[in-house]
Amino acid sequence: MHFLVKAYDGEGMLEKRLMVRPRHLEGMARLGEHVICAGGLLDSSGKMKGSVLVLDFADRSELDAYLADEPYVQEQVWEKIEVERMNVVIPKR
Repeated sequence: MHFLVKAYDGEGMLEKRLMVRPRHLEGMARLGEHVICAGGLLDSSGKMKGSVLVLDFADRSELDAYLADEPYVQEQVWEKIEVERMNVVIPKR
């Protein structure tokens, strides 16, 4: 099952985001094949304001387990998270 995750940082979280980022990237690396693509959402000046992830999990409960352990969630960098199921047609692997 493919999921599109859009996660928006809270106000004034850029410095904290950058501090937590190494732990976030380590976690993303451990996800391995679950990650189809991922990157930062940018504001109009090119500064990170959130994240977008396209992930592949067996079901929503597996995605929720990942999110519960995500450093940006634990450290309250992400203020708002939107999740939608999607159909990946052309994966780049």
